[in-house]
Amino acid sequence: MRPLAAEWVCKAEEDFAGAKHLARVRKQPMPNLVCYLCQQCAEKYLKARLQEAGVLFPKTHNLEELLDLLLPVEPLWESLRPALAQLTDYAVEFRYPGENATEAQAKRAVDSCGVIRQVARRSLGLESGQQEFRVRERPVAYRTKRRKT
Repeated sequence: MRPLAAEWVCKAEEDFAGAKHLARVRKQPMPNLVCYLCQQCAEKYLKARLQEAGVLFPKTHNLEELLDLLLPVEPLWESLRPALAQLTDYAVEFRYPGENATEAQAKRAVDSCGVIRQVARRSLGLESGQQEFRVRERPVAYRTKRRKT
C-alpha cells in the first residue's frame, strides 16, 4: 500500500474507533460527535482508496463527489451512494448550533460507516481485523489540486 494511503487508513481507523466508543456511552451520550466521526471515517477511507489508485482529489467533505471520482476504479461502489449521501450531511450539520443528532441517527451512522469501512478495507487488501500500519517517520505531504487565484 502506498504510504499516504496507509496514513489515511490510520486516521480513518482512529475516527471509527472513536465513533464506536462514543456510541456505546449511555451517560452523557454524544450523538453529534458520533455522526461527525462516522463521516470523517468514510471520507478518509474514500481518500485512501483514491490515493491507492493514483487518482487526484480536491479537498472536500462531500462523499458523493469522492465516490464519483472512484467509480471508474470501483464501479460497484455505486451501491454505497445512499449511505455516503447521508453521512455527507454529518460533516457540518451537527457541528454547529441549530441541529442535533439523535441516538438513532448515530446508530445508523455507525452501521453505515461500518459497511463502507468493510468494503474499502477489502478493496485495499486489508484483513478485517488488521489495523496496524507502519507509517513513515517523516510524513508525506498531502497533495491536492491547487486552485488558481
